[in-house]
Amino acid sequence: MRSFSTIDIMAFATALQYTLLLVVLALAFGSPLALLLALLRTTKAALPRWLTALFLQLVQGIPLLALLMFFYFGLPVFLGVQIAPLVAVTVAFTIYTAVFLGEIWRGGIEAIKQTQWEAAACLGISRWQQFRYVIAPQAMKIALPATVGFLVQLIKGTSLAAVVGFIELTRAGQLASAATFQPLLIYSVVAAIYFAICFPLTLWSRTLEARLNGAR
Repeated sequence: MRSFSTIDIMAFATALQYTLLLVVLALAFGSPLALLLALLRTTKAALPRWLTALFLQLVQGIPLLALLMFFYFGLPVFLGVQIAPLVAVTVAFTIYTAVFLGEIWRGGIEAIKQTQWEAAACLGISRWQQFRYVIAPQAMKIALPATVGFLVQLIKGTSLAAVVGFIELTRAGQLASAATFQPLLIYSVVAAIYFAICFPLTLWSRTLEARLNGAR
């Protein structure tokens, strides 16, 4: 047993880098999938729209912890190979990010009046160009506050990666607590770090919501 020291602070700093890396990877891979899901949910074709809705309901009905456990413990059973914790948690958080961001962005797209599509169509441009140049800029302004709010949830959700041995901030706290036998101090520090990251984002989300609602 040892006391809490700068060694633990350095371990937290390193683990925080992995926490932020996981967030960046989830957004990098999940955002394009989220856009695809949002477009499929708003398409006029019934079959893709229904299949996408079924997929979204399925994933949203599964706890994030269960997704992590499946991709880390379940996939090796089906594939016959061991999966690195970083790969497993990245896949799980990518799907989680894609599903929830997809629904947020779908709401932004559907908030744009049909007359905007009709006005864009009068320009003689393709459906994709209508979305890219006319609909998407307006939709993203509407969805931006909720997107930032989801980012806060994503950062806090990365703490669940500790269950598969991925050493992010929470897992580093567990290891430090086991070494120092000072759980109250350790987890207070961990909570303070999460708060320092998430609180400014929460304020930014509220500011964006007030500003954009005022603009509308």
